[in-house]
Amino acid sequence: MSIEINNESGVEVREEELVRLVRHILERMHVHPETELSIIMADLEYMEKLHIEWMDEPGPTDVLSFPMDELRPGTPEQPTPAGLLGDIVLCPAVARDQAAAAGHSMEEELLLLTTHGVLHLLGYDHAEPEEKEEMFGLQRELLAGFLGREAPRETMQ
Repeated sequence: MSIEINNESGVEVREEELVRLVRHILERMHVHPETELSIIMADLEYMEKLHIEWMDEPGPTDVLSFPMDELRPGTPEQPTPAGLLGDIVLCPAVARDQAAAAGHSMEEELLLLTTHGVLHLLGYDHAEPEEKEEMFGLQRELLAGFLGREAPRETMQ
């Protein structure tokens, strides 16, 4: 698995932990081991620019996902073919604020947001109540499995 991280945020982030998390998620979702994914850590200004450009919403956001090959989860018998999963853009400054409001660490928030972003790359969404229940349930399950304890409370809607 090729997981590239580019930190342009000016905030120190435990990148190795994010790579381990993404590997954990992709293995459990039966994604081919030669799949590629990138994570970009953005500052507030760049994240706001992306948020306006792609979502037509003002202000910076916590995470954006940009799928490439539209890969979907596989099964043990039939893993996802190798490909370019896509890009996740995280904003550590927003994550820090959300984490403080939720009562957990910025690192936990970034793990939560990374899990959320990977699931979006795999085709999950939360626009409808049923979709949200499925996606957020899977998000909690995957993150708890990685952490070996209960996952932090979701901060995104």
